[in-house]
Amino acid sequence: MVYLSHLSLTNFRNFPQLELDLPPGVVTLFGRNAQGKTSLLEAIYLLAIARSFRAENEYEAVNWHTSAEGGFALVAGTIEKESERLRVHVGYQCVPAREAESAQAHGARRPFGVRKQIRVSRVKRSAAELVGLVNAVLFSADDLEIVQGSPSIRRRYLDILISQADSSYLKTLQRYQRVLQNRNRLLKSLQERRAGEDELVFWDEELIKEGTAIVNWRHKAMAILSSLCRESHSELTGSEENLTVDYRPSVPLYDQADSVDGIKQGFIVALKTSRSREVNMGLTAVGPHRDDFKLLVNDVDMGVYGSRGQARTIALAMRLAEVAYLASIRDQGPIVLLDDVLSEMDSFRRNRVLDKTLQYQQVIITTTDLEMVQSGALPNATYYEVQNGSVSRFTLADSLPGNQR
Repeated sequence: MVYLSHLSLTNFRNFPQLELDLPPGVVTLFGRNAQGKTSLLEAIYLLAIARSFRAENEYEAVNWHTSAEGGFALVAGTIEKESERLRVHVGYQCVPAREAESAQAHGARRPFGVRKQIRVSRVKRSAAELVGLVNAVLFSADDLEIVQGSPSIRRRYLDILISQADSSYLKTLQRYQRVLQNRNRLLKSLQERRAGEDELVFWDEELIKEGTAIVNWRHKAMAILSSLCRESHSELTGSEENLTVDYRPSVPLYDQADSVDGIKQGFIVALKTSRSREVNMGLTAVGPHRDDFKLLVNDVDMGVYGSRGQARTIALAMRLAEVAYLASIRDQGPIVLLDDVLSEMDSFRRNRVLDKTLQYQQVIITTTDLEMVQSGALPNATYYEVQNGSVSRFTLADSLPGNQR
């Protein structure tokens, strides 16, 4: 039993102020495009993964007028769990550009930046300490990119999934990223003949240690996920096609590849064979940051040859598998967020997705499709209308002809 009972927004996107009570069960957010529906899901998902899924840089989520005045933005939520109630705050304090450059190491110059602070029940927490406290899975139109996009998008899918299942994975991933940055700086110095190769020994050992742990986690997760994806895809297609999820780590997997020793051995060999290439490039060429996985239907690579319809079905299967994975690993269902995806499905797939997701404690759906709302396709739902940054309850009677606002 996990659900979000209250959402509070201050200066987030187009919401200057919002206090919204949410019940368990099905919640439907209805409204025209560009009214703030997706921003509400963005805020809810932020409480689970500690980052905005829409913003390249997090300052983008702060209301522009607020940021120009040096103000702050806040996303807060009350999470009801079986044995406890959590109050989660994610705050963004706007800071001047010069100060922002030290707060954010990457990104173009801008008039302001943000400093983020996370609190859980009034106690300051890091992002790694927040992720996993409450799990959420987001379905969106952009999920097509899991199939047809770059490897970095598939790695992000996998990283969010495993981090929500085990927060120690995220901490290891963060350590790996720091090691990778330091090693790349040293490789750049080697490329410019300002350092010696013997200086790589320490960073090689650290890269192998953290990278081996990450590949081991991914290898085990993908073994479970592949089976769940195949099952979900079969249900969505009526068993007409066979989906295979094939993990492709950038390091070779030797004997006993599913063991830490087998992965470590592959990592050591990969670094040795790529040394001269890495020095020439000034970059680390192998490791979890280069991993990928292929999505094959009847042994055909859907990233290359799949149609848009096939890609959409596979993406749905991946998200349904993510929901099932988290529910089984954490022994509690995640909050399910469906961002305007039901209207793009035929009735067969829509019913299959609803059958799978409505068994969980809370499902929050956005839609612009008034006909779907009027048809009663979402039984026992609580309805809210989102209009220009405000949210209000409404009943199906409000949406009937002659009663529309």
